[in-house]
Amino acid sequence: MAKTNPFTFLQQARAEVSKVTWPSRRETGITTVMVFVMVFLASIFFLLADQLLSWGVSLLLGFGA
Repeated sequence: MAKTNPFTFLQQARAEVSKVTWPSRRETGITTVMVFVMVFLASIFFLLADQLLSWGVSLLLGFGA
């Protein structure tokens, strides 16, 4: 593989970064809130699934008395 000199690499990196479409502050905020909402919903789901499985296992093994 051919080595690129550091100056050329920096020029190429700057050219690629200039092509990136960066999100606005509003889009970033909305996305962040949606991530937190999904984390909360997933945690509730897994809590309920864990409780249900725990109840089922204890019922099967006779510890539910």
